Amino acid sequence: MSNSNCDLTGKVAVVTGGGGVLGGSIAKSLALLGVKVVVLGRTPESIENRAAEIARLGGEAMAVVSNVVEMEELKKACAQIVDKWGTIDILVNCAGGNISGANIRPDQTIFDMDTDAWEKVLDLNQNGTVYPCLVFGEVMAKSGKGSIINISSMATYSAITRVPGYSVAKTGMNIFTQWLATELAQKFGEGLRVNAIAPGFFIGDQNRDLLINPDGSYTDRSKKIMDKTPMGRFGDITELNGLVQFLCSDAASFITGAIIPVDGGFSAYSGV
Repeated sequence: MSNSNCDLTGKVAVVTGGGGVLGGSIAKSLALLGVKVVVLGRTPESIENRAAEIARLGGEAMAVVSNVVEMEELKKACAQIVDKWGTIDILVNCAGGNISGANIRPDQTIFDMDTDAWEKVLDLNQNGTVYPCLVFGEVMAKSGKGSIINISSMATYSAITRVPGYSVAKTGMNIFTQWLATELAQKFGEGLRVNAIAPGFFIGDQNRDLLINPDGSYTDRSKKIMDKTPMGRFGDITELNGLVQFLCSDAASFITGAIIPVDGGFSAYSGV
């Protein structure tokens, strides 16, 4: 990103879920552009390992332990970050994911769903995005500038079988993205932007068993995904990084409230 509008050098970014696959990839990509990265998560070992990895690559990072659904923990984390680096310019909400108990197995119907798991998946994916926006977004609001990026899903475009809780949670997060974009721009100025990216299908730890058989071949579910993806393949996790970098930069200064798919054409194709 050589254009000066794309220069992120010296910015401070908080990446929630930074110890995970998606958050880790985004955290590393920002650090390599000169961003000071806060790797935030619940598990000390995973976020400390990620911060150390970034340091080995020549980047600057700090690991901060916090649960994204606990407001008081987030407030303490925010104070720690501002104390060290003075401000927060970027928030990428990667914390989230599905919970197996909230899924509907092939031998079940919706009436068999575990409602405790339903509550947990809504809490993690909705409140786990909303609460960091409230805490870290307030720092941005005081400075009058900042970029927030949330993580949406293909499960918000149309019904994807077996994942009702995750689908509802991410769909709620979509409208919150649009709502917050409107609120911040109207009350705190055009320097504050809120967008979301909607990844297509990427093989990660949480969906590997659904998509890949023990022998390494694709499951029937994977074959259905391939049939609906014009590019005919799964995405590579690094293919999200370019859009994140763009949305964080001044090159995207008139983009707010957008939910942008990165999906190989999955959401565009009817299947016919």
